[in-house]
Amino acid sequence: MIAMSLARIAEIVGGELADVSAEDAASTVVTGSVEFDSRALTPGGLFLALPGARSDGHDFAAAAVAAGAVGVLAARPVGVPAVVVRPDDAPADSGASVLEFDADGSGAAVLAALAKLAAAVAAELVAGGLVVVGVTGSSGKTSTKDLLAAVLAPLGSVIAPPGSFNNELGHPWTVLRATADTDYLVLEMSARHRGNIAALARIAQPSIAAVLNVGTAHLGEFGSREAIAETKAELPQSVPASGVVILNADDPVVDAMAATTAARVVRVGRSSGADVWAGDVVLDDLARARFTLHAGGASTEVALAVHGDHQVSNALAAAAVALECGASLDQVREALASAGPVSQHRMQIGTRADGVTIVNDAYNANPDSMRAGLKALAWMARGGADGDGRRRSWAVLGEMGELGDDAIAEHDAIGRLAVRLDVSRLVVVGTGRAMSAMHHGAVMEGSWGSESVMVDDVDAALALLGEELEPGDVVLVKASKSAGLAALAEKLAGGQERSDSGNVTSEQDPTG
Repeated sequence: MIAMSLARIAEIVGGELADVSAEDAASTVVTGSVEFDSRALTPGGLFLALPGARSDGHDFAAAAVAAGAVGVLAARPVGVPAVVVRPDDAPADSGASVLEFDADGSGAAVLAALAKLAAAVAAELVAGGLVVVGVTGSSGKTSTKDLLAAVLAPLGSVIAPPGSFNNELGHPWTVLRATADTDYLVLEMSARHRGNIAALARIAQPSIAAVLNVGTAHLGEFGSREAIAETKAELPQSVPASGVVILNADDPVVDAMAATTAARVVRVGRSSGADVWAGDVVLDDLARARFTLHAGGASTEVALAVHGDHQVSNALAAAAVALECGASLDQVREALASAGPVSQHRMQIGTRADGVTIVNDAYNANPDSMRAGLKALAWMARGGADGDGRRRSWAVLGEMGELGDDAIAEHDAIGRLAVRLDVSRLVVVGTGRAMSAMHHGAVMEGSWGSESVMVDDVDAALALLGEELEPGDVVLVKASKSAGLAALAEKLAGGQERSDSGNVTSEQDPTG
């Protein structure tokens, strides 16, 4: 964050000073980071007092200041220097939906103030030359955000969110990581309701935006794919006429968004009709794509370091953004070749000492990403295009959340797809109606005997896999975050796993 006094912060957010005089507030400057986790504070930082599942951030305000924070953004006085915003002043769309524990509205008030502070900082930085890049889509946002950070890095200093910091808390938090030295700010934008993406774009207006796809993620919240499309279109609509919008031409719903924006449109896809396109796509035995990248009448050969055929579209979007920012095709090729998985639990592939390969894609899931994961699993087990199919494949799947009335049909379809892809074993983790539909969909497809099994929980799945996994097996672990299968994937990997590049990878939750 750019240096700013407590007095100036109070002015921006419309707050009152508490436990600090006006004179001291004018001379007390925030020079560190803005944090909602007191353990992450650095000297000179600002602490956000937010409600949580087991505690209220207001109770940690004094400890945060003792740890080096110079002040607190809070909804009530906390006994240490603070900017206080009142719950009654928070607008209805301030983002309380991302806080499960906000009975008195204090969290909504702090989030609304955080958004105002981030917007003021972003406006100042954009005036100084910062380029804001936004990305949205039903799936692939986080992977594309990581690729964007990689392809923009050769061009300057890049700030991008860790993990999926893409809502009313993570978005402004990421904006406030930018400083006067930042050249590119990459922002991932998610939504649970109409208007969410538009609200995020108002905090930091993108001059470049990419829309990846429109699928069925959060279908239960939106009610229809058409409503999802209208919400995703809020991003290209937010880009000014001087900006650029990158659209996936392979998705007709996304391609149609060209009519909704005043900005110049660049299309990406797998046909020569797109402005930036991939030809001759092939996958290696770990489902990493190689293709010819075409743009502006030139081409280069690209070999991705990330896994899955679906990553081609993500890479094209990232490449198009980088090219618009002045990168050469050679720079894009080299950056994509070295851009492996960054955000945790997303197509992270490692092989244990006993030869079992774990595909950890357990951070989140929707029908589109689940299909992509299963196809990658089948490809890897088969050994690629010319494989002999000798490796056993395991799909360890949990529930896909927020599908509403379509949950039963979508889970049934995933169970059937596992059979059609000839996955060796399906382990359905959970006993709810949706998981029962997945298991019975596989059974009713008719190809299998006892290859599909339902288990109650992570412990039961771990016990089953511990008994039956054999050297050479390939295991995909995937579910929505709420299913808790990330812990299963980590236990299967034994805490550390050897990645396909030979490096040792380990996990740390960026949220603390």
